[in-house]
Amino acid sequence: MTGRTLGPHYKWIALSNTTLGVLMATINQSIVLIALPDVFRGIGLNPLSPGNTSYLLWMFMGFMVVSAVLVVSFGRLGDMFGRVRMYNMGFAVFTVGSIFLTVTWMHGTAAALWLIVWRVVQGVGGAFLFANSTAILTDAFPANQRGTALGLNSIAAIAGSFIGLILGGVLAPVNWHLIFLVSAPVGIFGTVWAYFMLHDIGVRKHARMDWWGNVLFGGGLIAILVGITYGLLPYGGHPMGWTNPWVLTAMFGGLALIVVFVFVETRVAEPLFRISLFRIRPFAAGNMASLAMAMSRGGMQFMLIIWLQGIWLPLHGYSFSQTPLWAGIYLVPLTVGFLLSAPTSGILSDKFGAKAFTVGGALLTAASFLALAFLPVNFHYWLFALLLVFNGFGSGLFVSPNRAEMMNAVPASQRGAASGMIATFMNSASVLSIGIFFSLMVAGLSSTLPSTMFRGLTTQGVPAAAATPISHLPPIGVLFAAFLGYNPIQQLLGPLLAHLNPAHAAYLVGRAFFPHLITGPFHDGIGVAFGFAIAVCVIGAIASALTGRRQAAPSARELLGSEMAVVAAEGGSAERGELAAPDMATEAAEPADKPGRPG
Repeated sequence: MTGRTLGPHYKWIALSNTTLGVLMATINQSIVLIALPDVFRGIGLNPLSPGNTSYLLWMFMGFMVVSAVLVVSFGRLGDMFGRVRMYNMGFAVFTVGSIFLTVTWMHGTAAALWLIVWRVVQGVGGAFLFANSTAILTDAFPANQRGTALGLNSIAAIAGSFIGLILGGVLAPVNWHLIFLVSAPVGIFGTVWAYFMLHDIGVRKHARMDWWGNVLFGGGLIAILVGITYGLLPYGGHPMGWTNPWVLTAMFGGLALIVVFVFVETRVAEPLFRISLFRIRPFAAGNMASLAMAMSRGGMQFMLIIWLQGIWLPLHGYSFSQTPLWAGIYLVPLTVGFLLSAPTSGILSDKFGAKAFTVGGALLTAASFLALAFLPVNFHYWLFALLLVFNGFGSGLFVSPNRAEMMNAVPASQRGAASGMIATFMNSASVLSIGIFFSLMVAGLSSTLPSTMFRGLTTQGVPAAAATPISHLPPIGVLFAAFLGYNPIQQLLGPLLAHLNPAHAAYLVGRAFFPHLITGPFHDGIGVAFGFAIAVCVIGAIASALTGRRQAAPSARELLGSEMAVVAAEGGSAERGELAAPDMATEAAEPADKPGRPG
């Protein structure tokens, strides 16, 4: 014992640091989306060439796939070796990845592969951060304040994805290396701050690593998520790759491994994925609700960006090259709605229970999707912004009470595993959502876009022999072009433009032709996609209603456990990493091992 005191404000230090870590990770998930055109121009690679589309997908999907696969394992490592130790390692790994991304010097395919590899490293660091931040907060805050803390942390998790859109649009035109450089000083500061200021005060349970569980779960989830990623690419004359034997093998093979994984986890002494936690009703139903809501959000961002960049912004005078930045700016109301509700719902749910907020938030989000589905494609912005505010407000009402309800229900010694499982469901749902939204959108476009494009091109003097193959190109290419801020028609016609009447050529590549051309087919596709979002939000509301009654007031023994946690976190004196502040109710069943010094 050295007499070192943690100070009266330790829980706020924990909240500040974990919020910084989650904010940094989520900003980097989306900052690349807006910057992709500048990145590919910088390395001299055309992402819309058929052989390069996979680089485009993995540049922004790789981070999400890796973090989704690893969060459960890293949460379990936090339970075994200290959550702060694993969290701090995540900060360091993420920072190293950011530095190596910044110093990219290669060009062409080699540069694309380099960037993908280090984005994967960033994903590894992000998985450490995601898996342990929630558990660190749950350890640091007493039960009656966790909703508030998790609500503030959730603001960073959701708002970071929209901040990244704006930041990427501002920095990438200056120099695309800056989108990665911006994380390096933040990461170095956060790593040092976490090492010296955060302390493992939770229950630590030493156990053997479940290697079979890691292999089966990692292999199965990777196969499923990779299959979803490649399912977005055209195959054999089809607009998407869901009939590709490789994709089908990956999907069904991954599902088979997950089934075997669940069977194995019920028979090992120290499982990676604690199936027993799903016997806790708030945890099981809460995860189902969280999964559903994450599926409604994940692909929505892409649909809204394409809507703005491909149609609305060009129709309102913005050049295609400017649309990535302005799409991020015009989506700010979504973040505003979330910021208004997330901290408030966390505070109020601590007092009145979570159910009213989780059910109400899910239903409000569903209502906003319904209104967006009926909105004209060329809308009045004030109405679009208002609906975005309601959508963000509904998500904010839901997120923090849902997270707090689940984390309050699990034993203290299993918070790291529970946090990792929650993050796995959310991250996997985001990747799955992107695949579903794009598939539904492409299905809607495929029925009407070819004939609409053929008529539009031939009316402007494009020969029928040239218009036919162009009009039957996979719609995903048109969506990616709009998403990247390219002029889609200029990309499709290429050298053919030089042989057309100058007036027709100018109109074809102007700001009006493509938006008017795609408006009808896009409205059909977006209606189907938002219909899916409405359905999963309703499922989320139903699951939230099934979490059970609000837990009774804690007993004197449980209150004593919470008070010990606060005392240890705020005023206790002990060696760094030698504090143990378990909830008394769970410590009796699972005694804590004395942790050593992290780092």
